[in-house]
Amino acid sequence: MDVPASLTAQLYLLAYDPRKERVVTNHRFPYLLRAAALTDLLLIGRIADDGGKVRVVSEDRVADPVLDGLLHQLAQSGPRPWRHWIGKDGRATVRAVRDELEKGRWIRVEPHRPLLIFAMNHVRVRDTRVVKRLATRVSGALTGPVSRVGDREAALVGLAAAGELGTVLPRARRRAHKQRIAQLAERGGPVAPALRKIIQQARAASGG
Repeated sequence: MDVPASLTAQLYLLAYDPRKERVVTNHRFPYLLRAAALTDLLLIGRIADDGGKVRVVSEDRVADPVLDGLLHQLAQSGPRPWRHWIGKDGRATVRAVRDELEKGRWIRVEPHRPLLIFAMNHVRVRDTRVVKRLATRVSGALTGPVSRVGDREAALVGLAAAGELGTVLPRARRRAHKQRIAQLAERGGPVAPALRKIIQQARAASGG
């Protein structure tokens, strides 16, 4: 069974809660998907780290509307820290990822109640086996031989942990695999640490 190729799409689907039968999001989710999009571009060599700032290496399109949109945005700006881009236009990125997943028939977006802010609360995954397969990748990266974990799987785990994606990596599981997660996150470059820092700052600013 196939799964979406991008980390943004994979993390969106991993936010599916089987008990609630819907994708569950929170204030950290936009940061997580922005970080995932940056990591996607980093892994395919479109951008690079330049002294803690994002540098565009190539503006060649990658045939992914979400990533191409971000790449264009990066190219139109001067070098800025990773945290700047993780914190910018997050909700627009969430909508863009959702729309692409709906277009690809990975998810179904149901009408939401007018008083609710986030339409994502009414997103259902069409085939939950896709979510299970992605969750299996995360489990394999946490418990299997490190040498067999690919860079994308390592980045997926690092981002899910930094973004505190509780549907796949609840707090207890993050604590139990803290050392392995740190080891995998290092392979994903500077994005996961920047994501973690933003979330910590947001928590401090909100008083907890």
